[in-house]
Amino acid sequence: MAFQGPIGELLQDPRIWRAGRASAAMARGVSTGWPELDAALGGGWPLGQLTELLVDDHGTGELTLLLPALGRLTAGNDDAGGAPKWIMLVAPPYMPYAPALAGAGLDPARFLVVHAKQAGDTLWVMEQALRSRTCIAVAGWTNLARQAPLRRLQLAAGPSGAWVLLFRDARARLAPSPAPLRIHFMRERAAGRARLHILKRRGGPPAVAAADLG
Repeated sequence: MAFQGPIGELLQDPRIWRAGRASAAMARGVSTGWPELDAALGGGWPLGQLTELLVDDHGTGELTLLLPALGRLTAGNDDAGGAPKWIMLVAPPYMPYAPALAGAGLDPARFLVVHAKQAGDTLWVMEQALRSRTCIAVAGWTNLARQAPLRRLQLAAGPSGAWVLLFRDARARLAPSPAPLRIHFMRERAAGRARLHILKRRGGPPAVAAADLG
């Protein structure tokens, strides 16, 4: 049934999920670069909404998982004035390794690394970056994430159209979150693979995927 008038316009909002069809927001995405994960997510990483990656330990390959998608996002993606949009990393536990970024086809000069003075500032910095509309991707690391700032971050993600990622401790998977997509990242060190438990996603049940990170 097609709705007309104000109700029809409201239902076109990608933040509204309607039973029986995939959310429109799912169509706005970028391939992960990992076929099994693409299939599990229905096409790739969603843009314009908050994604949480819940990790057991930082520095176990979670940034490697993101590199193919970052490469796709930055390829020819400049604003109307010709200036490149930024990739902002807020409070990362380790400095990104520039040669590895360059080896993945990324320009290290397009990365902005922000060190928040307090752990609770990470979400605020991310929100301001999204509202500036100057970033194509914003990622942050924090274990202090209250519900109200998380909701503001999710609301700011929509109009920005950016890829928004929040890294949290895996124990946070037991707490509620407004993030439409939540993934538990687990690295199998011996096999060089990452197992990804998709705990929550729009338009589909939980799922499991794997990525060979080498």
